[in-house]
Amino acid sequence: MHFVRKWITLCSKKRVEEFERPKLFKNLLRGKSQRQHPQGKAKIKLHNANMQRKEFTTSSLFLYLSSLCLILKLSFSPLMTSFVIRFVMKIHIFILISLTFSDYGFLHGVTSLGISYGQVGNNLPPPEKVLGLLDSLKITKVRIYDTNPQILTAFANSNVELIVTVENQMLAVLMDPQQAYQWVNTHIKPYFPSTNITEIAVGNEVFTGDDTTLVGYLVPATVSIHDALVQLGLDKYVQVSTPHSLAVLEESYPPSAGSFKSEVAVVMSQYLQFLSSTKAPFWINAYPYFAYKDDPSGISLDYALFNPNAGMVDPYTKLRYDNMLYAQVDAAIFALARMGYGNIEVKVSETGWPSKGDPNEVGATLENAAMYNRNLLRRQLGSEGTPLRPSMGLDVYMFALFNEDLKPGPTSERNYGLYQPDGTMCYNVGLSALSSSTSTSSASISFTSSATKGAEREYQSLVFCMFLYLLTFQVFRRRPY
Repeated sequence: MHFVRKWITLCSKKRVEEFERPKLFKNLLRGKSQRQHPQGKAKIKLHNANMQRKEFTTSSLFLYLSSLCLILKLSFSPLMTSFVIRFVMKIHIFILISLTFSDYGFLHGVTSLGISYGQVGNNLPPPEKVLGLLDSLKITKVRIYDTNPQILTAFANSNVELIVTVENQMLAVLMDPQQAYQWVNTHIKPYFPSTNITEIAVGNEVFTGDDTTLVGYLVPATVSIHDALVQLGLDKYVQVSTPHSLAVLEESYPPSAGSFKSEVAVVMSQYLQFLSSTKAPFWINAYPYFAYKDDPSGISLDYALFNPNAGMVDPYTKLRYDNMLYAQVDAAIFALARMGYGNIEVKVSETGWPSKGDPNEVGATLENAAMYNRNLLRRQLGSEGTPLRPSMGLDVYMFALFNEDLKPGPTSERNYGLYQPDGTMCYNVGLSALSSSTSTSSASISFTSSATKGAEREYQSLVFCMFLYLLTFQVFRRRPY
């Protein structure tokens, strides 16, 4: 049964584990973990994920057809007992279920798009109006940067899945298990499950912030919060993680060179152990804009904006990247694998492009912001994965819902929003296509086109699975036993 569970996982799981292919079936049969070698050992052998899943799915299809033929042959053989035939039939049904969850099947994970709802402004609409805006845009995943009780109350009994945040300045206090319990009991339990709080972000970009003392607080505070969730019976519903800046990586180009900075390695290893044990995701705030701004002559703007371009090929994996965001995500996956945690899912907790900036902020224009977010939406609606994990949809939270007039820093920091505080649209990225069929903008047209393609793929998968089930039914109906 252990082997059966492993096989179903490989056929249905929308992620690609980093392992050596020659050892795959040995590890499955022996029940070994598919974690990577620790950092400093031999090279991590990551293979083309797309080919891997195709091989597994094709193998399942071959086994399905073979078992079908075997059932037909055995059914009409006078030497075969009904027990043997029933045994082969059980194997056949198991393979059919595996195919249902595979690339040929229709039970795929759905890529989700969320949005960051910041509140650093003195002119923002009340949460009730924000919820109405989100409903009109059909956005069901939201990240906030605190536990604002007004938002938690306003979002009750809605279809919004909410990520709340523990502010960085609270980490030292929440190292104490009693304080963590009190925090969860005050800020989470009274609102759950009416308000669908799904994740708690413990701090934000702690490893790369100005206050280096926070790094030592992160793991104890995270563990204490999770333990409090366990005590209150909420750990099955609410995950705990922390968003990281891409600056935690020592190398990110090419993606296969992805690795963490040595100064964060010790604490990062402890944190990854926690994520692995709780099956929580690794979050990154990934901004191709910053890379382009720092090196506009060396980085193609089209590559940063998801526009058609020559792209780049990773010299080690031979995987082709046509946009920077996916390259950044895969670099994080490689970094995790080098630490021995290639099985952890990576999610993008923030990404966006400013519509306005200071004179020295190259690329911060309304046109580029609209193009980046529009193309990102198109990719998300197509349920795309990265080149390393093509069959695993990538969860992304777009930054941000509103321009926030009180944010410190350069002009760009106050101009990441899709909307002005009064609710007027800064630029149309195609979200209106979800709520209105009358829009004729190019954004809405391309967005709807991508939706149609995604629906067509799901329909084809459904027809394929219906054919397999019908074929199986006909064979079983006609058998003499």
